[in-house]
Amino acid sequence: MRRRPLALLALCAALTTTAACGLLPGGEGRETVTVWLMKGTASADFLRRFTADFEADHPDTRLDIRIQEWTGIGPKVQAAMDPEKNPEGPDVIEVGNTQVPQYVEGQLFDLTLEAVRDWGVDDCLPGLADPGRDRNQQYGIPWYAANRVVVYRKDLFEEAGVTPPRTREEWLDVTRRLDTSGNQGIYLAGQDWYTLAGFIWDEGGDLAVERTSSWQGALHTEEALRGMEFYRQLHALGEGPADADEEHPPQAGVFAEGRTAQIIAVPGVVQTVLAENPELKDKIGYFPVPGKRADKPGAVFTGGSDLIVPRNTDQAGRAIDVIGALVGEKWATDLARTMNYVPNKEKLADAVADNAGVAAMAEGAAQGRATPSTPEWAEVEADNPIKRYMTAVLQGGDARREAEKASEHITEVLDPVYG
Repeated sequence: MRRRPLALLALCAALTTTAACGLLPGGEGRETVTVWLMKGTASADFLRRFTADFEADHPDTRLDIRIQEWTGIGPKVQAAMDPEKNPEGPDVIEVGNTQVPQYVEGQLFDLTLEAVRDWGVDDCLPGLADPGRDRNQQYGIPWYAANRVVVYRKDLFEEAGVTPPRTREEWLDVTRRLDTSGNQGIYLAGQDWYTLAGFIWDEGGDLAVERTSSWQGALHTEEALRGMEFYRQLHALGEGPADADEEHPPQAGVFAEGRTAQIIAVPGVVQTVLAENPELKDKIGYFPVPGKRADKPGAVFTGGSDLIVPRNTDQAGRAIDVIGALVGEKWATDLARTMNYVPNKEKLADAVADNAGVAAMAEGAAQGRATPSTPEWAEVEADNPIKRYMTAVLQGGDARREAEKASEHITEVLDPVYG
């Protein structure tokens, strides 16, 4: 990218956590590639090691890694990719996997050739790869993933004489047996719609579907209704509120109180649990969300990040080199081990096998999915008729009627000319 000179001292002050400080060699002939990464994605040590290794392998390139806050990142990325307003913006940007569709239209470099030929995108986790694709062209390159698992109390399972289930039916049976003696079999908030999405996907349904270039809500389909019915049965085996999500109250706090046998969460929640109740150390385990068959975990929403290249870069070749290094086996597995992520490919899951929580995530990530790949989906989440639908059903409303209302609302948001 066209760069004005940047003093090393100013660069270090601008970064909250970066590998660049102290590692950016001077020297004539080096071209700078500016990389935007999100705060918390990678440790300072990882960034230092990656920068040193990459620059040693690419003596004509200098990395300028700049750490960004998640809050307000959408408008900031949009502005950075506007060649009129920001001709000297970043060359590589980390974005949330489901954010890629917001940036595709005329703003991103098409990375299909490299993705297929060099980076094995067809082997990447679908929950990362699919949102980065538009009309068979790959714009977002899968980097790392995280997803929900079942976090459980090993001691309560042992007392009840049960073991982690492998199927949905076993899960209901085990949870009923745990839901006794003053304990909750599971704490499942009524508006945990990401978990509901997994149950719907397991049934072959979806939150919304694309029909002849327009999107329509799909919560009223038979498949989606079956997913909601399973959610209703599971929710009944605990005391989760029907009218709140998993952060109200925070389910980590509920689990830490010691009367809850299971929650559905990313493994990192255990750090919060143990901070509130250190006595639970060595009593917590993990297993993938069960599916309909014992040989296949349940579908889960996949969070994580993709890497993109803005079209207004004039360092496309070097930007591609950076992405290739970050998503390749060496550094993708290093990042996963360092930060307790799921690697971007199922075949790399062995790299995190020694971490029980991450291993459970990796097993479930093979069945991972993402929300509908349309820029307008963010508007659906902002108002979220799915949450209202779930509460209505859990409070005794007619599931089909409530689903039809929610589907119509989703369609109106995704296709404003509907009707």
